[in-house]
Amino acid sequence: MLVVNCSMKLQVLEKMLRLSFPESLKVYGAVMNINRGNPFRKEVVVDSWPDFKALITRPQKEWLQNPLRIYQTWGMRDWKSNPFHSPVPPNMSLGHMMTSLTYSPLFLFLPNMLSPPSLRMDPKLTLAYLDISHASLLNKTWSRGGNPRSQKYIANLICCFPSVCVLGDNGYPLSWSLTDQFATMIHGYTLPEHRRKGYSRLVATTLAKKLHSHGFPAQG
Repeated sequence: MLVVNCSMKLQVLEKMLRLSFPESLKVYGAVMNINRGNPFRKEVVVDSWPDFKALITRPQKEWLQNPLRIYQTWGMRDWKSNPFHSPVPPNMSLGHMMTSLTYSPLFLFLPNMLSPPSLRMDPKLTLAYLDISHASLLNKTWSRGGNPRSQKYIANLICCFPSVCVLGDNGYPLSWSLTDQFATMIHGYTLPEHRRKGYSRLVATTLAKKLHSHGFPAQG
């Protein structure tokens, strides 16, 4: 197996993967994130180059050997130069969670599908981004969550990738969705008492538009 770490080859790989949609969507999103700052410190491995038949993304070895050093590297980045990401806050330890690469997208949002929903929202509510203080709530409502490791993982996603939520007048999210390291829209959730009001569609459409504006496919 060969590690593809040449920036030019990674750019070529990104273009090659576009030709194999939708099967390649998830790994395509991972490669796009690697080519745009690589916030989760992934690397690409292929069986051969350029005529590969197998491709995976995995954590870089130095990530596994010394996650604190990787975190310190993140902190030195000029995050203002990349509006797609926001800084990882101090004292945030970096959780690591493996995700299966066998994937079929539940839904692919195309640009012509993203007409804004007709929704008259309560003026007390706000369409905003998630922040790290919301990680605990997301962890409690996530079917795979409920433990400290999953909460750290969610916090890292919030810090590194786009998200959208509807905030109540108390500043807490009522409905939300965020993006993972594979550029997949995940954890779409609306609190039970606020369902059937169109918030979920509003959040998904807004997040999909943000992903498209940065050249990413919107999948979920």
